Amino acid sequence: MAALSDAGAPSLIELRHVHPAELEPLLVEETALWRRRLDWDFTASANLVRRFIGIGALTGYALKIDDELAGYSYYVTEESKGLIGDLYVVERRRSRDLEDRLLDAVVASMVASPYIRRIEAQLMLLPETLTRPLPYPRYVKRYQRDFMVIDAEGVRRLEPASPPDRYRILPWSPRFQEEAAQVIAAAYRGHVDAEINDQYQSVSGARRFLLNIVQYPGCGSFFQPGSFVAVDERRRVVAGLCLASLVSEEAGHITQICLLPEVRGTGLGYELLRRSLEGIIAHGCREVSLTVTASNADAIALYERVGFATRHSFAALVWEGFQ
Repeated sequence: MAALSDAGAPSLIELRHVHPAELEPLLVEETALWRRRLDWDFTASANLVRRFIGIGALTGYALKIDDELAGYSYYVTEESKGLIGDLYVVERRRSRDLEDRLLDAVVASMVASPYIRRIEAQLMLLPETLTRPLPYPRYVKRYQRDFMVIDAEGVRRLEPASPPDRYRILPWSPRFQEEAAQVIAAAYRGHVDAEINDQYQSVSGARRFLLNIVQYPGCGSFFQPGSFVAVDERRRVVAGLCLASLVSEEAGHITQICLLPEVRGTGLGYELLRRSLEGIIAHGCREVSLTVTASNADAIALYERVGFATRHSFAALVWEGFQ
């Protein structure tokens, strides 16, 4: 990717040529923005970026203006899929043009790869992802996602439900990992969320998804006391799960909630969610968030009935068919 040479013009450079100290002001500002907008502590994710920049192992691009780093974006690849991990431009330089240059660069790099067949991105703080022009428009689909929040007082008002006696709710344990992966794959079969995240399309993909949310900080720090499974004691199988994380000292996040299709409508989903919320608030958090696809009307109806309200909307982006 050729860099522009005019004085004062943005220069596009590969991240492997960026020194960690150059990126530090961006990461500090971005961490503050995550906290201000979403009550989310971005520190763990920023530290991963620092570490990989430090060893020259982060793939992507940065923008320089007058020898100052103005923005960056990186991506990771897994088999035939690419994932845009982040895109940020400093506030005093921020413009759609600079954001578009970074987005164009990372998408073009992946499209040019003979191995990548699909690109996914959920850039929660990139403005106007629901409406802005996107690179390779012929191959991209966008899906509205809503970031919803409930406060501690709302959680305390929730009354317990009484699902059928055959279902027993148990604390999360790693021994449930394999069955949970099977539940996720079954729950999302033919579902819009499987179009957004292809890990939902198979048991093996669901295993990787569970590993990511339990071990890595992208969705916060996994919070076992707020995570539960529902076991069908008649069939001796896991029938549903609700997993939680902590995204700051004062905020929790529901990273996954799903049921086997035949269990929906029994009140089990509500009770799993209520117990997760209760566990998070008991830890001292003042609010809990989750994200949901806007076309998932049944899920949104449940969340609104519980007391969640939408704070922020963004787009999940998927590029496919370019190879």
